[in-house]
Amino acid sequence: MNNSEDLEKDIDYEDIAPAEDIDAEDMYDEQENGILAEIISWIKTIVVAVIAAYLITHFIIVNAKIPSASMETTIMTGDRLIANRISYYMDVPQRFDIAVFEFPDDPNVLYIKRVIGLPGDKVDIRDNEIYINDSAEPLEDSFVNGSMETRDEIYTIPKAGDRIEDFSQYIEDISIYDKDNDGLFDENCYFMLGDNRNNSADSRYWRNQFVPESYIQGKAIFRYFPFNQIGVIKNDFNQ
Repeated sequence: MNNSEDLEKDIDYEDIAPAEDIDAEDMYDEQENGILAEIISWIKTIVVAVIAAYLITHFIIVNAKIPSASMETTIMTGDRLIANRISYYMDVPQRFDIAVFEFPDDPNVLYIKRVIGLPGDKVDIRDNEIYINDSAEPLEDSFVNGSMETRDEIYTIPKAGDRIEDFSQYIEDISIYDKDNDGLFDENCYFMLGDNRNNSADSRYWRNQFVPESYIQGKAIFRYFPFNQIGVIKNDFNQ
């Protein structure tokens, strides 16, 4: 007998498991589920990034581009910088801070200036110098661009609880400072000047000349553009 025929007879073909049928519909569903999972993953990533960006820009930093020459030469037109919101969560603005704030005459616009007058201060601008609280010596001005040429004026900076009527010559819109209409300042206020004093629209000229503390958004701390000027922004000076 032929050996090949004997071998064929010994095999029980019923014992051989048939190859599994390939279900085209199942394969399509798996591919579709994989694509859907990838899309969901991307959506989650984008949502997290958007939420993180919102939280960072609304609660941690202010990202600002400087539109004018009012702070030259400390900060130049076109510079881009970061202001730290957290600085004023833990402390109040200090004299010489460079602050980003809502413009009192139009809170939809952000300004950047240097804090000069603190709540309760007497700011005496005399002979193109600034004297604080009847000091015999003028205020530090090494950061000022050129010699200031401005009119003589005395400003008393309001603090929370002061009577609005005592400051009426400085204020056009009382509601900015007295939201509950009790005739008193709701919060402390600040007096701001640009470093480029002869080319700066600041507290000397606004219709509402003081910045409420709640309007101050952050302290300028770091310049990231132009690249050859990257670095920390100096805020502190000997008073």
